[in-house]
Amino acid sequence: MSIEKTDNFKQSGDYIQSLERGLQVIQAFSQENQALTISDVSKLTGLSRPTARRILLTLEHLGFAVSNNSLFTLTARTLSLGYAYLSSNNKWSIAHSFMRDFVNQTGESCSISILDGTDIIYVARVSTKRIMSINLDVGSRLPAYATSMGHVLLAYLPKERLEKYLESFDFEKFTDKTIVDKEQLLTMLEEVRENEWGGVDQQLEEGLRSIAVPLRDASGKVFAAFNCSVHAGRVSKEILRDEFLPLLKETAEKINQAMAITNDSRYV
Repeated sequence: MSIEKTDNFKQSGDYIQSLERGLQVIQAFSQENQALTISDVSKLTGLSRPTARRILLTLEHLGFAVSNNSLFTLTARTLSLGYAYLSSNNKWSIAHSFMRDFVNQTGESCSISILDGTDIIYVARVSTKRIMSINLDVGSRLPAYATSMGHVLLAYLPKERLEKYLESFDFEKFTDKTIVDKEQLLTMLEEVRENEWGGVDQQLEEGLRSIAVPLRDASGKVFAAFNCSVHAGRVSKEILRDEFLPLLKETAEKINQAMAITNDSRYV
């Protein structure tokens, strides 16, 4: 749904603001914010303290949160929200066998993500046992502007929508190589669209580089991005581009074809 349509819908009688606020509170919790007070939630969401308190107490009553000495934490029951999506949307399971083949051939992790706000969110991942400082799994979120999958997803947005996204970005420099200049990012996105793949070299984390390609539905519309991430000290940019990229593209095409056969590659 476009930003304009979202704004219009919020003005309609069908919009339930209390549901939006409840989801805001749940999303306030993260790996960095595992336990929060009412005041913490109020600051993170912009909600008033009374509103944050009522929502937290409701979540606790429903079993989605627990409190201890004024600190609230989410319970494992919140996993049911994500599982409802995964169990009702089987397109990503279709990709797993192809992703496993890619990992077996390269020895490197691969993932699929979609664009959600200004972030990418992981919807499928097959990893190696190598340890990286960023712990990624299905549901993980990363800033789109600093990731290869984010570059691919942004590159194929309509121009007007991309401009609105760029306006809403809160750029943070994660490493010396992070691109935080909008014009420089736009130039890079044009190259991604022209080449039909994108790559980042240690923009999100020192020692982490990755490449990504688009996944397309039967009409050719990009609905997700597929990437391979490696440690910079183990895999050079040349090997990543010359050896891994062709295999990544080949695997993406297999995923596209499998999803087209099941008629299950709608944009998310």
